[in-house]
Amino acid sequence: QVLLVESGGGSVQAGGSLRLSCAASGDTYSNYCMGWFRQAPGKARERVATIYTRDNGQSTTDYVDSVKGRFTLSQDNTKNTQSLYISNLKTEDTAMYYCAKSRSMWDSTSCPYAGNYAYWGQGTQVTVSS
Repeated sequence: QVLLVESGGGSVQAGGSLRLSCAASGDTYSNYCMGWFRQAPGKARERVATIYTRDNGQSTTDYVDSVKGRFTLSQDNTKNTQSLYISNLKTEDTAMYYCAKSRSMWDSTSCPYAGNYAYWGQGTQVTVSS
């Protein structure tokens, strides 16, 4: 079992920035996807950014096109934490943001799909006003 706890959400004006954090505890393993999804009211949950971590410690980071250049995802494997830095926030970024982690996966091609994630945090709200 894995427990994920997010923090760092809040209300900001457009153009501002936020840093979201996710702390993982419980089982540890290699070759997994971990990242962030978001869900706005009335919309489907969408992938924001994910990292695939291999057993040799190397990783692959991927972002949805709408956040490239504004969102930066980093991971500290020794502390089992992730940090999502969001800059130049837009009103369309308003959503509940969820941290998620998969079980072991063969490769990073599984990472974009929410159904491949076994563990989810409770979410942290990000609200952007104009």
